[in-house]
Amino acid sequence: SALIKPYLGSKYKLTEVPKSLIFYMSKHSGPVNEIQWCPLREQSHMLLSASMDKTIKVWDAVDTGCCLKTYSCHSCAVRAAQWSSCGRRILSGGFDSMLHLTDVETGKQIFSSKNEFRISALKFHPTEPNIFICGGFSPEVKAWDIRTSKVLRVYKAAVQQTLDILFLPEGREFLTSTDAVSRDSADRTVIAWDFQSAAKISNQIFHERYTCPSLTLHPKESVFVAQTNGNYMALFSAQRPYRINKKKRYEGHKVEGFAVCCEFSPDGTLLVTGSSDGRVFFYNYHTARIIHTLSAHKEACVSAIFHPVLPSLLATCSWAGEIKIWQ
Repeated sequence: SALIKPYLGSKYKLTEVPKSLIFYMSKHSGPVNEIQWCPLREQSHMLLSASMDKTIKVWDAVDTGCCLKTYSCHSCAVRAAQWSSCGRRILSGGFDSMLHLTDVETGKQIFSSKNEFRISALKFHPTEPNIFICGGFSPEVKAWDIRTSKVLRVYKAAVQQTLDILFLPEGREFLTSTDAVSRDSADRTVIAWDFQSAAKISNQIFHERYTCPSLTLHPKESVFVAQTNGNYMALFSAQRPYRINKKKRYEGHKVEGFAVCCEFSPDGTLLVTGSSDGRVFFYNYHTARIIHTLSAHKEACVSAIFHPVLPSLLATCSWAGEIKIWQ
């Protein structure tokens, strides 16, 4: 993309809050569960979307706003999808319990496997491009190796569902957020795991009685944020013992049972989240104050993500199946 080229050689500049709509992309016939910019900077005009309409789409979300390709390898809702680090493959998991690794160019499956449970979360290992972790409607989380099409390791969580997975830097440890909240205990809501040994490091990280549909890591500091169903985002240390920061809470948006994702801007200055009322909220990471709200969608906005290269380009998606690009 000619728009991205001038930025490739330079350092990321300060993020500005987007104000105007660039593209309105509406080809999905069901809610959009996930969106992700291509991690390869040269190819980062491409945006991936996964939907309840059983499809995955790739868009040119920088130059034209057009859908480039649709992949229909799933027979049920696609809950999770991720670009590979090389930008040439897409890993997806759905409510059909299938895992697929699809070649972006040809649309052919490089790897397919039937899982024992419906999939709701997938993450590639940050330093091992052939390994990914998958979780869903099961007490277990699994690490897979694409080269052998086999499960490497099983992590037993004694919960009903994994909502999100977050690798900590270098990939030696990862976190899972789960639906394990009972009236008398909030243990196991966020669990830290040792990737190699499959041992639990901690299940006493978050003590409030809310589930956390989404976890996100700060790009520069050793902290992570958990989106909670208590209509606020909580800040934690990304180092043991993963303590919560009781002085900072990012509140004002609504979650209300939707899997609303949150993310930092690439420079780490802003924290952005969707809201069940269709708005996007921009928080100052340091002060936890709301800087701006954007009336993005009529239905729940489940994700808002900044472009990795272009300093104020934002993609949002909604429960109505819309994707919008803002600048």
